[in-house]
Amino acid sequence: MDHDFWHQRWHDNLIGFHQTTVNPHLQNHWQRLGVEVDAGVLVPLCGKSRDMIWLAERYRVLGVELSPKAVEDFFREQGLQPEQRNEGPFAVCEAKGVTVFCGDFFALQPAHTAAIAAIYDRAALIALPEAMRPAYAAKLGELAPPGTSMLLVTMEYDQAQMEGPPFAVEPAEVQALFGAGWQIESLEHNSILEQEARFRERGLSRLAEHVYWLVRQSAKPAR
Repeated sequence: MDHDFWHQRWHDNLIGFHQTTVNPHLQNHWQRLGVEVDAGVLVPLCGKSRDMIWLAERYRVLGVELSPKAVEDFFREQGLQPEQRNEGPFAVCEAKGVTVFCGDFFALQPAHTAAIAAIYDRAALIALPEAMRPAYAAKLGELAPPGTSMLLVTMEYDQAQMEGPPFAVEPAEVQALFGAGWQIESLEHNSILEQEARFRERGLSRLAEHVYWLVRQSAKPAR
């Protein structure tokens, strides 16, 4: 999956992953992470998620998004006029406690994230095909200072029954991706197929959401 794939998805409005309300897992579990008010929170592959507005009521949010359209839509739909600047390879937009770096997530540097205390990933890991997920996990390990907490939401289903995205990420893969450098705790695991008609129509016989709390244990990148 290259950049053109995601640019085309946004251009064609094929964004079924976008949620029009704040994610309930974020609301239900975030306080367990113990993130101090006004701390920095990284939201990778953030799209135009309303979750950033919820987080920005309490924290300083740093979103990273490839699609300029997604970034433009986010600020427009929230009624915000962002300040804009360029920073290295990124076009940066900032308003109301939310800073969005528009560009390639893998170009982000530790200097950009030195002040973060948490990461929120509802739709980033599952947006990436299997071959790209180790590099993504390693990049998070590079960017996250020791002690950083992450709320991670994954989806589990038989990958043979449906092409992603979203892709299936089973618990064993989460352990393989993050086990070397992160403490991992399972917070919630629920079958959601009954509520998701669009996935039943795509042929799935099983669909679950899994919510994890991870804590970065060292500066050594995950492998």
